[in-house]
Amino acid sequence: MKIAVAKELDPAEPRVAATPDTVKKLKALGAEIAVEPGAGIKSGILDSDFTAVGATVSADALKDADVIFKVKRPEASELAKYKRGALVLAIMDPYGNDAALKSMADAGIVAFAMELMPRITRAQVMDVLSSQANLAGYRAVIDAAEAFGRAMPMMMTAAGTVPAAKVFIMGVGVAGLQAIATARRLGAIVTATDVRPATKEQVESLGAKFLAVEDEEFKNAQTAGGYAKEMSKEYQAKQAALTAEHIKKQDIVITTALIPGRPAPRLVTAEMVKSMKPGSVLVDLAVERGGNVEGAKAGEVVEIDGVKIVGYTNVAGRIAASASGLYARNLLSFFETMVNKEKALAVNWEDELVKATALTRDGAVVHPNFQPKTA
Repeated sequence: MKIAVAKELDPAEPRVAATPDTVKKLKALGAEIAVEPGAGIKSGILDSDFTAVGATVSADALKDADVIFKVKRPEASELAKYKRGALVLAIMDPYGNDAALKSMADAGIVAFAMELMPRITRAQVMDVLSSQANLAGYRAVIDAAEAFGRAMPMMMTAAGTVPAAKVFIMGVGVAGLQAIATARRLGAIVTATDVRPATKEQVESLGAKFLAVEDEEFKNAQTAGGYAKEMSKEYQAKQAALTAEHIKKQDIVITTALIPGRPAPRLVTAEMVKSMKPGSVLVDLAVERGGNVEGAKAGEVVEIDGVKIVGYTNVAGRIAASASGLYARNLLSFFETMVNKEKALAVNWEDELVKATALTRDGAVVHPNFQPKTA
């Protein structure tokens, strides 16, 4: 079987879907690996690093490949190079992209969306949302510290004391928890909020204080899959009033709230932004889905009355070497389930991991959540 590692066409995507370490392991599975030239350069991986572990670097890497590893969903120009029936593993961003899914189905590829991996124990090592969100949470704090004109920890000097920065994390998923841990390491005073009651203990275990309206709706605000439910308008109003008062006193606010398949919930209004002190910083990790912060712009740092709103996109990609290393291991772990003892490609279509992630097959969109709407 031939596996191709594609070079990302998007100039803003520095990650790569394989590393020399995962190439070695893929070869041990019996695969022949071909890498497009320059695929890993933005992640600090040279073509020679791939050839040193037995991969071939070739402009024709995609030709006749049985399996293609990518970071982002293939574009139309790439699909033209893939053979029909090829398996493509990538972050597919399927929500609201029906035309792109149809293009993949029409191209005859078998597309697997890595971000749809179920959150079950055996799939933890394959969970790209967690691996990338973890790094995004870390990087969000680093970006906030860079934009903030003061020191993060309390410093006692002969010339006087520098107070510790106050950091507020909104949304305590994987990214939020890492943001809390990172801000604490940097010496900040950290508070955090989330609508899921299970997060209170996690926040406190990291040495931060938890902030939420803890009523009956709050106690039932988590799905079986561990995601936040969309809250009622009444709850949102109560929570907004509590957070609005809290935000006024914060130096840095980091928002991480996303609901799969929906626009990002608005957590910070323009009024809240205006209530913050000049020099304060907000980092919106949901800016690509419309943003949690009113006024945030994707790919930009906006300044309003001295308050900065940081809206960087692909935040995990801002530490590309680490992000590529983790993503490549996610792909490897999933692909290992598709190879039998004879070292041949053998996808088990009844496997719950395959059922959850397969988007297209045999010329059709097969995932039940993304079926084309009939008239």
